[in-house]
Amino acid sequence: MKSDKQPDKPTLGRLLRGLRTRNNWTLKEMSERTGIPLSTLAKVEHDRLTLTYDKLQQVSQRLKIRMSELFAEPEHGAETAVMARRSIGGMDTAIRVNTKNYDYYYLCPELRRKRMIPVVTKIRAKSVGEFGDLVHHSGEEFIYVLEGSVEVHTEFYDPVVIHAGESIYLDSKMGHAYVAAEGCDEAAVLGICSSADEGLMESLMGLHGDEDVETIDQAKDKKAS
Repeated sequence: MKSDKQPDKPTLGRLLRGLRTRNNWTLKEMSERTGIPLSTLAKVEHDRLTLTYDKLQQVSQRLKIRMSELFAEPEHGAETAVMARRSIGGMDTAIRVNTKNYDYYYLCPELRRKRMIPVVTKIRAKSVGEFGDLVHHSGEEFIYVLEGSVEVHTEFYDPVVIHAGESIYLDSKMGHAYVAAEGCDEAAVLGICSSADEGLMESLMGLHGDEDVETIDQAKDKKAS
């Protein structure tokens, strides 16, 4: 019996992600090649944003591809399993996201299609009011406090304070927020976000505004000038 379900129509986000994957580019590399902000690309790939015709022309010209390639679903072939991957990460090679209340350092950004995202975060927000709306995203996460104390707010539980050397594991689909605990000016944590979604890093980056994202090298250039 044939299914009446129609195949999903290709979206600009799916096509851009496919183009990036076929060229083995990270989101950062795609951003640098196209001139489109990293978090904008992340939102487009997850169909939360689209690009204007002018921006599509920009992508076409900078990548030296025909506009038609941005609107055609590529043929799918069997994917080769990726084996024995590794990446050595450090703060100097991290993608840095600066906000008023947080500094995020996304480690090992050159490793493609990660299902586990390591992030070092420096937390300065002192309340949920400063943090803003609770965050929801796919998967699960583990937070280990490196320095200071952190007050963890979640959608279905009372707030809890964890100190250096302590950790928490939670369902990321549940609304959550991390703020510096009372008496702590700044806390530092190592977070591990995990999901079956191969676009998890792009999804997380999409939570930030375009103006907040910069690499460590960009930060050094800004300081030097």
